[in-house]
Amino acid sequence: MDQYIRALEKEHMREDIPELRPGDTVRVYVRVREGNKERTQTFEGFIIRIRGSGTGRSFTVRRVGAAGVGVERVFPFSCPSLEKVQVLRRGKVRRAKLYYLRDVKGKVKIKERRS
Repeated sequence: MDQYIRALEKEHMREDIPELRPGDTVRVYVRVREGNKERTQTFEGFIIRIRGSGTGRSFTVRRVGAAGVGVERVFPFSCPSLEKVQVLRRGKVRRAKLYYLRDVKGKVKIKERRS
């Protein structure tokens, strides 16, 4: 039964999304429908968590918006409205979940990972 479910999930998995890790700075391109029009919206920030597995896998991106207000969005890996994900910087962090960055005031500095 478990193998059957994994085979079904494999059909819906996307291979075009690069390998992502917490601390990476990414630019996410999302298709947004407004009425009968469709446009691409970008959301740029750093990944604070990756959770789940298979088709239920998702990542949370956080950025500091206007007036210093933090904005977080959750993107499922298998979402059809997800156009592409571009990795801008590879971050070097020691935690899997970067929730402590929610309390940091001002610009967040994450060291860059050497490849």
